[in-house]
Amino acid sequence: MAPAQTGAGLVLRGGTVITMTGAVGATAVAVDGERILAVGSDEEVSARIGPATRVIELAGRTLMPGLTDAHAHLDREGLKELLPSMAGCRSIRELIERIAALAANTPPGEWIVTMPLGEPPEYLLAEKMFEEGRFPNRHDLDKASSRHPILIRCAWGYWPFQLPLVSVANSAALALAGIRRGTNPPSPLVQIDVDAGGEPTGIVRDNAFQPISEFTLFRTAPHFTADDRVRTLGRSMQLYNACGTTSVFEGHGAAPETIDAYRALRSRNRQTMRATLSFSPGWSGASQADVAGWVSEHAARLRGRGEGDDWIRVAGLYAEIEMQPLEARLRAQCAPQTGWAGFNYDCTLPPEKLLTLLKAAAREKLRVCAIQMEILDLFTEAAKEAPIADLRWVIAHPVTINSEQLARLADLGVVVTTHTNAYIWKKASSIAARIGKDNEETLCPLRSLIDAGVPVALATDNVPISMWPCIWQAVERIDRDTGRAVAPGQRLSREEALKCATVNGAYLCLEEKERGTIEAGKLADLIVLEENPLTMEAARLKDVAPAMTVAGGKVVWQELVSESNSASGAEIGL
Repeated sequence: MAPAQTGAGLVLRGGTVITMTGAVGATAVAVDGERILAVGSDEEVSARIGPATRVIELAGRTLMPGLTDAHAHLDREGLKELLPSMAGCRSIRELIERIAALAANTPPGEWIVTMPLGEPPEYLLAEKMFEEGRFPNRHDLDKASSRHPILIRCAWGYWPFQLPLVSVANSAALALAGIRRGTNPPSPLVQIDVDAGGEPTGIVRDNAFQPISEFTLFRTAPHFTADDRVRTLGRSMQLYNACGTTSVFEGHGAAPETIDAYRALRSRNRQTMRATLSFSPGWSGASQADVAGWVSEHAARLRGRGEGDDWIRVAGLYAEIEMQPLEARLRAQCAPQTGWAGFNYDCTLPPEKLLTLLKAAAREKLRVCAIQMEILDLFTEAAKEAPIADLRWVIAHPVTINSEQLARLADLGVVVTTHTNAYIWKKASSIAARIGKDNEETLCPLRSLIDAGVPVALATDNVPISMWPCIWQAVERIDRDTGRAVAPGQRLSREEALKCATVNGAYLCLEEKERGTIEAGKLADLIVLEENPLTMEAARLKDVAPAMTVAGGKVVWQELVSESNSASGAEIGL
């Protein structure tokens, strides 16, 4: 054995190490502080063990880099635990009983606001899910309590990918909301249900994926406070850590209240998840000159890797084409409160102003993150103003991409983050029916993107929060409605899918020199798995959960792994 060297803080040995560098054969890793000290055989790495070294015996398990969720909306997960769950209610009777129990422990007059109807994480909803064959109404909720305003919140629409979204209020809540006979909805996309006599039933339907009613009709109901966001953000990180995620990229943009929560958690040294947040501007009332001026004012602090440290960075900005200007303004009137979004609702711009923004960003060498392929034409125009190929602009959630678009993405150096949960697993049948069999290969075309040289990173979009279903979807491409593989020619190998979730995720965050692979000198973000994802049964990839997650050299999630005393070598259970 080689002579002992400086003692490591942590050694993991006796397993299979997937380094994601292409190197094979390593069985152990040593960590010093926040970084990887050595990678190699058990014998080589054991030479780093000192009196204070914590030794984890992998016992044949697999060690690999932690995962990066490329479009996470991580902050939502802990917030969900603030509101009472309505999950599991199969009848209106059960629902009334559950809310009555809440009312019994709530001072009269205080609001009772719950999570949406339906089962998490999707909150799919149908009248037939209740024994009574209908949705609950104001009269049902009045039976639970007439002394409290009660609101069953509607879902964030991208959880179920189903419209309309349904909220239910009791009589007291309707009175506080000013909803009575003849009340007009704030938007054509909002419907206030009435009975045969014209009286509101308490059911409000939003025909928009981003809710409107909670920021208009029900704006007097409690919203998430700044303290709520800070208190629950650490819990959100724990839940993502438990899935093997050690880093998130919030490419949909972060509003100041979300950024403030991250910074507050970091100041308390409680962050267990690395986060790269793109800034979400609010553009209400902005002229084209205002837009260009904003970029000039903020480019220096948001350029490149932006502001922050290895745990939290605010870099680049979010941009989106304005599709519903009225609704965007209605939602934004409650700023700084953003509800489930976490980004500013007035972050969108009409095409002419958006092009001004993109051109200014290109000139200032400022990164831009956007969603959907419609914005690619504007990216192309902006690149004529100044090159963007080295800036790693981002397009998230592309549904279909044709060959001409593939070539442009590659030429412009755009990074693509996918939404396989929606477009492969949940919606492939309906999308394929819309685009036709001949165009099926354009649906979330991962193989074509990689072959064209376009960097691809995988993302959960918070439904569900584990990256492993996304990895499985990239490998198998199964549509849940039919059970068939959709465009199987677009499948990735397991190695490629894991690369998208590790190496490419780090590249997306401009941190490929810092993490994404297991190499000496890189940040020690690691996960321990019971089985090897490169060899296990493919159907079980979606169910993988780590036995241990390490972030910055510290164990941030752990189930049952054995530990040896570095002095005696005696194995003890954790």
